[in-house]
This record gives sequence, structure tokens and C-alpha cells, in this order.
Amino acid sequence: MRLDKFLKVSRLIKRRTVAKDISEQGRVWINGREAKPGSTVKVGDELTIRFGQKTVTVRVERLAETTRKDEAAGLYTLIREEYHRDDAEEEGNRQD
Repeated sequence: MRLDKFLKVSRLIKRRTVAKDISEQGRVWINGREAKPGSTVKVGDELTIRFGQKTVTVRVERLAETTRKDEAAGLYTLIREEYHRDDAEEEGNRQD
């Protein structure tokens, strides 16, 4: 399944066009390698997605062409969720 479609169907990202844009910006990795919107996602793959100051890593558990909202979270398992501080904020803290 295409990466952009999986991100939308799993509801990790709400719209496929947004999933495509984020992938094209180099903010999505599959198994540690930068991924494009058309990259193939398979069961067992580890996806890392950078959302601004948050990075989410999930493992793909199953694939589906469509899914209901209450079933979407069953397509993946959350492995890690990390929050990053803003670079400008870090600079300010070092000068104090």
C-alpha cells in the first residue's frame, strides 16, 4: 500500500494531500529510511513521522483499503512519541 494512503486510512494524518506534502518534505521514514508518498508500506514496517515538535513512531500491524474511525488505530501500534523543544527556545536557555 502507498505510504500516503496508509497514513490517511490509519488516520495518523487526516487528509491524503497532507500526508503527501509531509512525505515530500522528508518528514516521514520507513524503517529508518526517508520515504516518499508512493513508497510501499508493508505489515511489520516501522514508520516515523515528524509533526512540528513531535515525532511519532509506529509499527504497521495490518493494511486496509478503508476503515472506520473506531478501527483505524488497529492498523498500527504506537512504539514511541517524543516531543522536541524549539531550537530558538534551546538557544535562549543556553544564554541564561
